[in-house]
Amino acid sequence: MSKKEPFKSGFISIIGRPNVGKSTLLNQIVGQKVAIMSDTPQTTRNKIQGVVTTESAQMVFIDTPGIHKPKHRLNDFMLKSAYSTFNQVDIVLFMVNAEEARGGGDNFIMERIANIKTPKFLIINKIDKIHPEALLKIITDYTNDYEFDEVVPVSAKNGNNVQALLNTIQGYLPEGPQYYPEDQVTDHPEYFVVSEFIREKVLQLTRDEIPHSVAVVVDSMQKNEDNKVHVYATIVVDRPSQKGIIIGKGGKMLKEIGTRARRDIEVMLGDKIFLELWVKVQRDWRDRPTHLQDYGYRQKDYE
Repeated sequence: MSKKEPFKSGFISIIGRPNVGKSTLLNQIVGQKVAIMSDTPQTTRNKIQGVVTTESAQMVFIDTPGIHKPKHRLNDFMLKSAYSTFNQVDIVLFMVNAEEARGGGDNFIMERIANIKTPKFLIINKIDKIHPEALLKIITDYTNDYEFDEVVPVSAKNGNNVQALLNTIQGYLPEGPQYYPEDQVTDHPEYFVVSEFIREKVLQLTRDEIPHSVAVVVDSMQKNEDNKVHVYATIVVDRPSQKGIIIGKGGKMLKEIGTRARRDIEVMLGDKIFLELWVKVQRDWRDRPTHLQDYGYRQKDYE
């Protein structure tokens, strides 16, 4: 009778420039939507953890904000969040976009992780968008100057090679306990995930008009007598002009944001919901620590 393999567990950080596909990869790995996705850079603000449990291992993934130079306190906070994970995890996945040439932002990150002792994987995303012959040149371009323990090309969107990545990760994990129940996919409270879904729709629908100056606070979420979950949330913006954009002509934009967000929330909760949204102006909330805390960004969680 063969001896049972010891259970392995560990924490894996996904890092990279804004918009290389980190959140898409996390959602592909977990099998459902836990990280906000949008074409707007810097959309992931908090370290969302995706949890994957198999018979022999549990992998806890941390999706960090894209690394960039800070422009105000919120960006500074987001950067601290990204850097704080490097020495607290078992594996660092450094993700790059196969469609874009290696740039200063990639070099900046590689310099920061060059001397950490944590195993480092180079993840080359969007391989479905390039010719196979181009892949070798991309790999060489990164590995000539920096050492990586593994190089794994993937398509986060289509799922190509993602299972191979998980198998490789498992090989590097130490023996350890099961940190979360096997059916749990994220350690963030439902309030937080719901607010992220709403914020994602705001960013998708308003594009460049509402950059990052938007936060969403879920005021309450409860089941009423009609057995429907009622969700009340407030969208917070910097300026009155942004409030007008989000509400839209005759409330059309706000209605569309609500309709799209409701679909995602219903899938996550497995229940029908009633969603009511308000829009509030809070000037310069991104530069005021008290407001950052009100909207879910707490320094102590990122030290």
